[in-house]
Amino acid sequence: MPTSHPSGWAHADGALKGPAWLRPAEDPNALVASLWSQTALKDESGVLHVGGVAIADLVADVNTPAYVLDEADFRARARAFKEAFAGADVYYAGKAFLCTTVATWVEEEGLSLDVCSGGELSIAERAGFPMSRIGFHGNNKSFTELRRAIALGVGRIIVDSFHEIERIASITAEGHRARVMVRVTPGVEAHTHEYIATAHEDQKFGFSITSGDAMRAIRRCHEAPGIDLLGLHSHIGSQIFDTSGFEVATRRVLALHAEAEREVGARLPELDLGGGFGIAYTVQDDPASPVDLAEQLRTIVGHECRALGIEEPRLSVEPGRAIVGPSMCTVYTVGTVKEVELDGGAARTYVSVDGGMSDNIRTALYAADYSCTVANRVASETSVLARVVGMHCEAGDIVVRDDLLPADVAPGDLIAVPGTGAYCRSMASNYNQVPRPPVVAVRDGVTRVVVRRETEADLFATDIGFADPA
Repeated sequence: MPTSHPSGWAHADGALKGPAWLRPAEDPNALVASLWSQTALKDESGVLHVGGVAIADLVADVNTPAYVLDEADFRARARAFKEAFAGADVYYAGKAFLCTTVATWVEEEGLSLDVCSGGELSIAERAGFPMSRIGFHGNNKSFTELRRAIALGVGRIIVDSFHEIERIASITAEGHRARVMVRVTPGVEAHTHEYIATAHEDQKFGFSITSGDAMRAIRRCHEAPGIDLLGLHSHIGSQIFDTSGFEVATRRVLALHAEAEREVGARLPELDLGGGFGIAYTVQDDPASPVDLAEQLRTIVGHECRALGIEEPRLSVEPGRAIVGPSMCTVYTVGTVKEVELDGGAARTYVSVDGGMSDNIRTALYAADYSCTVANRVASETSVLARVVGMHCEAGDIVVRDDLLPADVAPGDLIAVPGTGAYCRSMASNYNQVPRPPVVAVRDGVTRVVVRRETEADLFATDIGFADPA
């Protein structure tokens, strides 16, 4: 008879047993479609294929760890948002993951692009992205970044502080014009991790509606001679699965919109509700489709505008994770496997791989959950509850907190983790002086490295301690 363990798992015969949603399927080699990119499948030998490329063959060419980016899936998700939000503007949130190739795909699919640093703006410029379709975010944009963005003619700057308004005003006094949106804080508690909830009062982003700062910011932008005020911007957080938070935020932002038109005389033709749309990392996650999101957000905006007696502004949204997140998986090689005894006679299988928190910090930073599969062979019918961990010197260096893996998982096996397109490569580091993995795009059986693997030479490129003085 199994007994309960403080970890929340039950155990019997010395092995941890997960909850019902982690029980093995009838086919232990089957992929859960909602967690993977659209072209991912396993062949009869258990080898994972993405974009028509066998992962085992890809690894033979580029080694591990490696991010594998499904181009067809990325483009399909981008296209789905554009079609669902027809008549609105869709800005791909580049912070989720951006490189020149991805910027090119975004442009070719007709989306706009959201950047939030000079570096991201540089990638867009290098890719030849139309500047009129770029939104520039950030709570601490420098004078140099703002001058460059305005000179390049970016389509919108999302202002985030009074200091930023002053900087823009001084730049436009030199003869330029700037198109801006005012980011407001509607005081909404999004149901997500505190580090990615961005609309409550006590955080760094935006102007508070409650304090009156938002209205003061609107007035300053409206009155500044070189600033064209487009509208209001709100972003309530990330990895959100329902629109209730958007409904509350929209009501408060549009009330401010109506007040600004009435009291300040500012015409505000646009409204940006941000992004943060969730994706499935495990089978417990149930994200909405772009069609459902578009229908619900349009209904919310229309209802509030009618109630306030104002004209509907042009809507824009900023999906990032919802496009690139499911389009990428990360592949690792197993190095060591050990069984660790726990209190009460249970045990946990630790599977160590050749990556970790340097290529995916989200588990450690946000307590994020991921899934995984053995990618190079048929899985045995017997499974164990395993924890996939990295090779860094941190106890919190966890890639997959708990998932079922074959009981015979062994060194040399390939482990693939789906849903790693968003905030994995973009937040990757050189912790323990580990070079960052490559990003390999796959499509129709063709493999293309779009971001190369770093080398130890790259680590020394900025380490000038022994540089030749000459």
